[in-house]
Amino acid sequence: MYNPTVARLTYRALLGRRRAAVLFILPGLLLLIAATVRAFNGVDDQIAANVLGGFAIATMVPLIGVIAGTGAIGPEIDDGSIVYLLAKPVKRPTIIVTKLIVAIAVTMAFAAIPTLVAGLILNGNGQQIATAYTVAALVASIAYSALFLLLGTVSRHAVVIGLVYALVWETLFGSLVPGARTLSVQQWSLALAEKISGEGMIASDVGLPLAVALLVGVTLLATAYAGQKLRTLKLAGEE
Repeated sequence: MYNPTVARLTYRALLGRRRAAVLFILPGLLLLIAATVRAFNGVDDQIAANVLGGFAIATMVPLIGVIAGTGAIGPEIDDGSIVYLLAKPVKRPTIIVTKLIVAIAVTMAFAAIPTLVAGLILNGNGQQIATAYTVAALVASIAYSALFLLLGTVSRHAVVIGLVYALVWETLFGSLVPGARTLSVQQWSLALAEKISGEGMIASDVGLPLAVALLVGVTLLATAYAGQKLRTLKLAGEE
């Protein structure tokens, strides 16, 4: 279910000069914010939790997920170059799984690692805050990559839809409508962070067992459906 050639092409597409520059902006901004906050406020566990929760998990991780997830396949479908890949003797579910692995790896590298470094800068991992938010970023990277890869497979407007979900649904509705938080990858990942961190430092509106079930279920369903949609794409001349 993993094809090295497909992976290499996907990495090349995701880490091209233009997209890589965008990927570096948000982690760089997080580290700059962390260093500035530490310089002016010193070590403060609550401020560290606020910065990592408010920027890293709520903004940076989903946006990088949008870029990596949709960018892993969307441009190929939009410009028609996917037909060359589909013409190769590679199973289409294998293409999806390979691209998902690449999207997850890129999202984790540009989201989870900077989250850990920022947490260490802010308070040296006091109250396990850096570790907790890093775990949240890791699991969120998996779910976001699967969701946004699916969007890239089924819609030509995947980036727009992904941004609406990440910025409007999770950030705006998630802060105003309590019921919307149950359908939020952010809240699911924070359930794990809450379990790891010191008492009262991180809170989630979703219980841990439900959060784990939703993270696993959404990832598997999105991947399976993306594979099915890619399988139904017909090349010119196919019967």
